Amino acid sequence: MGDANALGWWGVPLAILGGAIRVGTPLLWVSLGETVTEKAGRINLGLEGTLLMGAMTAFGVSLASGLPWLGVLAAAFVGLLLGALHGALCSLPRVNDTAMGIALMLAGSGLAFWLGKPLIQPSAPGLAPVALGNWSDIPAVKAALGINPLFVLGLVLAFATWWALGHTRFGLRLRVVGDSENAARAFGLSPAAYRVIATAFGGACAGVGGASLSLVYPGAWSEALSSGQGVMAVALVIFARWDPRRCVLAGLLFGGASAISPALQALGYSQGYYLLAALPYVLTLALLVGLGKPGPRHGAPGELSLNR
Repeated sequence: MGDANALGWWGVPLAILGGAIRVGTPLLWVSLGETVTEKAGRINLGLEGTLLMGAMTAFGVSLASGLPWLGVLAAAFVGLLLGALHGALCSLPRVNDTAMGIALMLAGSGLAFWLGKPLIQPSAPGLAPVALGNWSDIPAVKAALGINPLFVLGLVLAFATWWALGHTRFGLRLRVVGDSENAARAFGLSPAAYRVIATAFGGACAGVGGASLSLVYPGAWSEALSSGQGVMAVALVIFARWDPRRCVLAGLLFGGASAISPALQALGYSQGYYLLAALPYVLTLALLVGLGKPGPRHGAPGELSLNR
């Protein structure tokens, strides 16, 4: 708090910037994975459970092995399995994407809470930040500019995914599957196979997003770790208009909104703390109302169940 006061009001935008990256990294990963899933014409509302399973797995593996990056890989693998399970079940006749997603969200959350009971007290090794603030002697500046390495990887993956969806054969075929199942079948493609792959990719990304929660910020495991970020990702995808590049901006926007309240509290302004803490959720609701129902002209895949 002393460092924040030494910076005065200049510390507020700096703290918001740092908080936007810390809080926005899980949102970036989850929304990026859900973008690819929805580009294939499927929606996964079970990402909250996948996020929690990824966070619990990453923390447990890092605690047991002392290797946080191994925890990230384990979280991605668990997320991939859950995503593939969701994709495979939704490929069965008369299975609804939305209902199955909610069921897997509850199952994943409950399993994470049960398996993670022994992990609430211990402290696991976390991911070391990318230090961009060494030019300053002020601890607050160094802390704000200690960048989450998973944010850097997510930034690279976002642009790589955007390029792959528009410039590779697999990406173009996946978009055909998401836009028109009949057209995909006419081209000899298997919509079910492409959707399972896309949903598995989305689950793996959500698992990495969970690893960011438990290994970077807040850097511990608890049952209230995700705060609904997995569900919020669906709104972020709509806000990003199914563009992986815009997922970066969406994650930073909502992360910055979450960082406003702690930044002001660090300067000693505690009035309206709980109101400001609810700002990301109010922003989500406002954007969904303001943007209205998306359609194909907004980039929405034609086979997406939300648009039918």
